[in-house]
Amino acid sequence: MAGDGWEAHRPAVFGAAYRILGSVAEAEDVTQEVWLRAAAADLSGVRDLRAWLVTVAARTSYNVLKSARVRRESYVGPWLPEPLLTGPDTAARVLMDESVSTAMLVVMETLTPAERVALVLHDVFDFPFARIAEVLGGTPAASRKLASRARARVAAVRERPRASKAETERVLRAFKAAAEAGDMAGLVKLLHPDAVYVADGGGKATAARRPVHGAERIALLAVRQLEMRRPDAVRIVEANGHPALATYHGGTLVWLDTVEVAGGRITAFRRLANPEKLARAGHT
Repeated sequence: MAGDGWEAHRPAVFGAAYRILGSVAEAEDVTQEVWLRAAAADLSGVRDLRAWLVTVAARTSYNVLKSARVRRESYVGPWLPEPLLTGPDTAARVLMDESVSTAMLVVMETLTPAERVALVLHDVFDFPFARIAEVLGGTPAASRKLASRARARVAAVRERPRASKAETERVLRAFKAAAEAGDMAGLVKLLHPDAVYVADGGGKATAARRPVHGAERIALLAVRQLEMRRPDAVRIVEANGHPALATYHGGTLVWLDTVEVAGGRITAFRRLANPEKLARAGHT
């Protein structure tokens, strides 16, 4: 397969793997495997190269996900997807839409591997159920049911009121300023009373191992963590297509915070602190 043909379809291959797996490292491995298989295959009879490549990526990702679920069940503390830095100054090239948002990937983690594959292939890549059935080893009718069940599970995320990128960035900048100033009252105003904070340290970094509920508790935690860490810089970046806060210490990314905003206040705050996941952010 010619290099230019591969490069044209690589974002779709990586995008399928990343949506199914929620892991940059695993998606990179799948993408490499797809490339090797394509390079060794006779593709002269393939009419739709993109569909062929995405099918191979989905089948490979499905097998990886089935084994990864066992590892994630023994994961220390909450599990969050590996972030993908997606701003204009990063190397990430992936098909961007709401299905790669952190909020969506968190909910998709509750799906079975088969549900996740069916949903991604049908709703994102517009695959017919007959082709999805070939990937999953079932029937078109079964694949349709899997996608329908998955769609119902993620409907709550799709139906939530979503703030614009500009509004999310405004709230994040205000949160950053208030946290750095130790302004508890300012932080509480920016947090919904029922806001939820979830942190992923993976047992490799200090992080709350259970969700933290309530504006006051989250505000206090944010101020205390900044006082303890004393970061070099806190910057606004784009992760998974949305504004995020990146905190650096000693030149190394130590936290990546993504949020959900509604009515000008943060309803969900997710902090990734696992250094292994942070080290791979955006390396596509």
